[in-house]
Amino acid sequence: MKQLVILSGKGGTGKTTVAASFIRLAGQRKAFADCDVDAPNLHLSLAADGLQVNEPYYGYQKASLDRSLCQECGRCEQYCRFGAIREYTVNELFCEGCGVCEIVCPARDATGRPAIRLQDYITGWTGVARTEHGLFSTGRLKMGNGASGKLVTTVRGNLKEKITAEELVIIDGSPGTGCPVMASVTGTDFALLVTEPTLSGLHDLSRIIPLVRRFTPHCAVCINRCDQSRRLAERIEEYCTKEKVPVLGLIPFDPAVVSAVNSGRTAVELPGSPAGLAIRTVWQRLQPLLFGEEKVKKEKEK
Repeated sequence: MKQLVILSGKGGTGKTTVAASFIRLAGQRKAFADCDVDAPNLHLSLAADGLQVNEPYYGYQKASLDRSLCQECGRCEQYCRFGAIREYTVNELFCEGCGVCEIVCPARDATGRPAIRLQDYITGWTGVARTEHGLFSTGRLKMGNGASGKLVTTVRGNLKEKITAEELVIIDGSPGTGCPVMASVTGTDFALLVTEPTLSGLHDLSRIIPLVRRFTPHCAVCINRCDQSRRLAERIEEYCTKEKVPVLGLIPFDPAVVSAVNSGRTAVELPGSPAGLAIRTVWQRLQPLLFGEEKVKKEKEK
């Protein structure tokens, strides 16, 4: 089984548009995951929005106060450096789960548990289901919460538990270069980096390539909306040549893609779409890099 992760150094490059198109092109024996847990939207491009993402995910612990035991001594509020406790009420948005309140609390029940103590806290939700496109795993981080990298690891782990005969896993990773990206790319076989011809696109590409190389042995680039700045597209190609990273294709801007995504379709489903044709070319060029020349040749002979 091969694992392909699609990443971008920044948001808005068209990463999910490319990922959804690849899922359409990959055939039946595949599974896929949306690891952009801060803003998951892969299901929208695949018209799979009926998937229930309601399995609670407990990312870390936060303080909870049992008022029936509380002696209102005020020590928890005194020692909380984050200001999460006011008038014997815990503000979960401020609580960092350090556990100091639990240590200093003098009120205990019969079993020795303090009146204020750390308890598991829901930081997001996950969901796994078999869809018409294959086995799909996704997650959604609760607004204002951290530990998104841990949730990404859980999303991938949930998918791995359900996989049977799938030959390919396509992962729509998180944008940027933070912990969620590391969790998305760890242990994968190949990373495709989707960038755009802007200064920020070039800058963030130069940050993510060194990062990706620490976690997976192979990566390549495709440039989306390449015709918006030919000069910057050429600069990106020059940079990739210098870094010995292959550029698998240039995807032109296509207004029809926006309408397709809004209707739950992918770019490769649009007849004669310049963007769709370019994405198909990227997919074809990716096959021998991902599976090897011999296997691709045998598949074509069949």
